[in-house]
Amino acid sequence: MIISDSVLADILSISKRNIASRISKGELTPCSSDGDNHFFTINKLVTHKVIAEMLNSDWKSEITIRPCREFKSVELFAGAGGLAIGLENAGFKHIALNELDKSASRTLKSNISGAELLENIEDINSQLINASIEKPLILNNDISQIDFKPLKDKVDFLSGGFPCQAFSYAGNKHGFEDTRGTLFFEFARAIKEIQPTVFLGENVKGLLNHEGGKTLDTIKNTIEELGYTLIPPKVLKAIFYRVPQKRERLFLVGIKNEIAEKIDLNLFKWPSPCEKIYTVKDGLKAGELFDTDVPASEGQSYPLRKQQIMKKVPQGGYWRNLDDDLQQEYMKGSYYLGGGKTGMARRLSWDEPSLTLTTSPAQKQTERCHPDEERPLTYREYARIQTFPDTWKFEGSLTNQYKQIGNAVPVNLAERVGNSLISLFNELESLSYL
Repeated sequence: MIISDSVLADILSISKRNIASRISKGELTPCSSDGDNHFFTINKLVTHKVIAEMLNSDWKSEITIRPCREFKSVELFAGAGGLAIGLENAGFKHIALNELDKSASRTLKSNISGAELLENIEDINSQLINASIEKPLILNNDISQIDFKPLKDKVDFLSGGFPCQAFSYAGNKHGFEDTRGTLFFEFARAIKEIQPTVFLGENVKGLLNHEGGKTLDTIKNTIEELGYTLIPPKVLKAIFYRVPQKRERLFLVGIKNEIAEKIDLNLFKWPSPCEKIYTVKDGLKAGELFDTDVPASEGQSYPLRKQQIMKKVPQGGYWRNLDDDLQQEYMKGSYYLGGGKTGMARRLSWDEPSLTLTTSPAQKQTERCHPDEERPLTYREYARIQTFPDTWKFEGSLTNQYKQIGNAVPVNLAERVGNSLISLFNELESLSYL
């Protein structure tokens, strides 16, 4: 497999400039070069630990793991369902999904077989009291108003991508009460009321250093207060898990103390990386990831002058590839500011993973132009990059559909994390701890 210097930089978590420096020092040897672009045979880079892990991965056996019994789950902040689809594909059975946004809730309702959409808070809390939930419930209301206590002892697993928010610290301990008023507080409250065996939290990579690490420390203290043992949080790169996109997410896994104290925590293993890096071409064309080319769909468009300027940007290029007069015209005041501004006038490349998708494909600071055409990606192309199945229907306005997709956890990444969690549950079941 041949990879570009840009992809190698992403794999090794270093800059492309660092790759160039290593080439000049003789530390890296390209198999070919084209101007400033260099290419490498991945099999000849096994001295790098992460590449050795890719080439000697157990991922093909991990994806065959199936649940030994039905493990029921609840998902919070479900959005358009990226995390939910992946976890369901891995083997979890959702009995309830909470989402405040009406369009995203309707997306869930449209796609989850037999699901019932509940919008009135009285109806929601009444349904949760039922002794047996026979169909998935979509809870479209403010999470702070939902009483999760009736779900205690009915749920094995809870998941959710809570937003990263600052806490209001009242004392020195920095725990559960300090999180009050935030959506993490509601996530923690749900854990406290439902008492799942295991939970999964998902967030942006920036949570690691948010407020100098204070936010994450408070989350860790809160999890300890709730009676759970936290597996060391880990940032996973989507490119290692059959996702054609440079996207990084932080995952937190907690196990109830009464079980964690009896087991070797190494029973839980993060998913192994795939041996291949997938590209925009893999996402949008028929191949290993999808059986057909991406279906036609609506999409945003550029004004005529922007189309004319973007036509001059090559695949994988950005504003610095323009002539100076066009740089100044396009960048305006930003032209004179410092920083790389690498997202401006950025065109994707067929032969590399996409940049991280945002909630809008045509924002000037985070441009995501089609590799060949002078337009943003359509919403179905957006969904492909996030590895949603083509059958997954998105509800709401075009702008809202882009937002739903851009905010999602890539489905294939979620499924691989789900495989690891199902493996853990199977082990706990075999040890009679469930």
